[in-house]
Amino acid sequence: MKENTNYFVVRQKAVPEVLLKVVEAKKLLESEKVLTVQDAVDRVGISRSSFYKYKDDIFQFHDNAQGTTITMIFQMDDEPGILSDVLKLVASFKANILTIHQSIPINGIASLSLSIQVLQNTGDISSMLAKLESLYGVHHVKVLAKE
Repeated sequence: MKENTNYFVVRQKAVPEVLLKVVEAKKLLESEKVLTVQDAVDRVGISRSSFYKYKDDIFQFHDNAQGTTITMIFQMDDEPGILSDVLKLVASFKANILTIHQSIPINGIASLSLSIQVLQNTGDISSMLAKLESLYGVHHVKVLAKE
């Protein structure tokens, strides 16, 4: 029987602590700061069985593989300069903007759909998303797709 594989992008605050600790243990093993799974799980405070249960099911989002396309949707105030600030920030992370679509504002709020391509020199996407959300006038940023 084929396993149903669905992927979700969730904020860190929504991820159970055990899964975050699995990610920490994987980082320790990859960096060779520890040599065994037992050492890694002891260091982060989870059981080996938890590590093995989840190790293939959680990974960090910051995969900046060249050619990856990320589509985001924004809710933002309809004020001059806000779209420009969004685009400048994306450009500062050296991502290639593929598509931009802004809806007609309703009640002073506009929806923006933005697709970007990750290039070889693109900065950390997680950091970019956090900075986009903190921009003045931006209410909400949601990743719709990552291909």
